[in-house]
Amino acid sequence: MNIQEQIKDYIASQPEPKRSDIETLHKRILQALPKGKLWFLDGKDDKGKIVTNPNIGYGLQTIKYADGKTKEFYQIGISANTKGISVYIMGIEDKKYLPETYGKTIGKANVTGYCIKFKTLKDINIDILVSAIKEGVKQTA
Repeated sequence: MNIQEQIKDYIASQPEPKRSDIETLHKRILQALPKGKLWFLDGKDDKGKIVTNPNIGYGLQTIKYADGKTKEFYQIGISANTKGISVYIMGIEDKKYLPETYGKTIGKANVTGYCIKFKTLKDINIDILVSAIKEGVKQTA
């Protein structure tokens, strides 16, 4: 199964209204990042044990670890969680940037150094979320 099929199946497996929200968000991110690499992580480690929620990823960055090793990874990730949806903006150095820049204007969301969590899309301003995503990609390009 290719990545597009995995993403389609993952979105289809979500209950409404989360399914429609993730589908809308997926389309908006594809519009914002038309040349971005697509990823799908099923949430399982090398041994098949579930270690995280499945994630749809967008974009490409190289993460550098303290020991000098590097790893290719996505810049933006979205995932369904028990209470709603998480949007991960990976690789921003300043952990105060997202909460200080978008926390007060995005709407009813929890904004941390790399994650924006909300219950449904109607609780937030999706244009502000897309701005945060574009800025995150710009900072990690």
